[in-house]
Amino acid sequence: MKLTFLGAADAVTGSRHLLDTGDRRLLLDCGLFQGFKVLRERNWAPLGVSPASIDALLLSHAHLDHSGYIPALVRQGFKGQIFSSPATRALCEVLLADSAHLQEEDARRANRAGSSRHDKALPLYTLADTKKALAHFVGLPRDGRLKLGQTEIRFTPVGHLLGASAITVKAGGKTIVFSGDVGRANDLMMPAPQRLEEADVLLIESTYGNRLHPAEDVQQRLAQIIRSTLRRGGSLLLPSFAVGRAQALLLVLQRLRISGELPDDVPIFLDSPMAREATEITQKYAKLLRTSPTEAARMSNGVHIIPKATESLKTASMVAKRSAIIISASGMATGGRVLNYLKTLAPDPRHHICFPGFQVGGSRGAKMIEGCREIKMHGEFVPVNAEISHLEGFSGHADADGLMAWMRGFKRAPEQVFVVHGEPAASDALRSRIQDELGWRVRVPQHGETVAL
Repeated sequence: MKLTFLGAADAVTGSRHLLDTGDRRLLLDCGLFQGFKVLRERNWAPLGVSPASIDALLLSHAHLDHSGYIPALVRQGFKGQIFSSPATRALCEVLLADSAHLQEEDARRANRAGSSRHDKALPLYTLADTKKALAHFVGLPRDGRLKLGQTEIRFTPVGHLLGASAITVKAGGKTIVFSGDVGRANDLMMPAPQRLEEADVLLIESTYGNRLHPAEDVQQRLAQIIRSTLRRGGSLLLPSFAVGRAQALLLVLQRLRISGELPDDVPIFLDSPMAREATEITQKYAKLLRTSPTEAARMSNGVHIIPKATESLKTASMVAKRSAIIISASGMATGGRVLNYLKTLAPDPRHHICFPGFQVGGSRGAKMIEGCREIKMHGEFVPVNAEISHLEGFSGHADADGLMAWMRGFKRAPEQVFVVHGEPAASDALRSRIQDELGWRVRVPQHGETVAL
């Protein structure tokens, strides 16, 4: 039995792990690389294994760094089935279509501007590729268990995002557990991650492997940000992941509206078609949330939805002149409609740009949080004079203590632990804690490395 780390082995992105059981070739996740250009270029490199040789894809959850390469995999010859929770499949339908649209638009823009290094810029995949990929998804039984030949597979909810699961594979006398992304015990919307009791081999994510979430009330912190921004006549921009984060923000803004901490005359705009669809899916699967059905149902009450790109431009111009709250994607300001608002709001010190969640290194969001006073968008440099803040309390990831607490649920030590899906400092910090506090055999694998189990 062999395990090959095709992604998220030296970075917090591009989750792809190939498990060869001898009986089956299983791919755990199939994500896009994001952030630094050197990582994004891996999306265009060969996968490292023939897609046609992969028997099945086991998908932990819908975020693009875990699912976003699926249409490219199918385009390159993958013919197997994709197993995920029903909610993950529903969210992927929205996320992957949006990803394809953005890539097609980026290619068109590069060709118009003549900025491509190639004769003709091409998208990594198209909307047609996405539709073909979605046809490969297979629903799971209600208990999350299935069997492929002699291989037993189980999906276990771990919070973090609607439908997100850890994946257990039993084959060849071994139990392999892939954590996916582990959620927080006190998440605003998602239940605490369920514990697992046994693993011979554990792949554990390390997004927050070297950090703890701030001990702050995110609702009150957001209320303070809103008050200070409104006092100076500014608008608040919340660049947000359309799936998960946008819904948590809507939930908190509704609570602030009901409590009177957010004045009724301050409009809330949701400018992300994907976030609107994800909100509807979240409400459909409200039974998976820790919030009440009533709160889930009123999540978007009174919120102004911006359906068309032309209206987005008009709204961006309007909120630069009057106070408003805007939620727009993408969450790390790497693309999408949020750029319309950055162009109009970033140069003005009256406004506030608050990033409510993790920012991968190299993204515009990370650069602005680090203090960059100028950002490049569509070939232009835009000055950053607006107030910038980072509200980490909205993160859907368990922090270092949360990851350690989840691992302490195992009744016996795994034979081997691999720390994945983290920036190098985070992965190594978690590796050290696992070794020192749990006494487990643990290491950080290298990108492209193959190990025998």
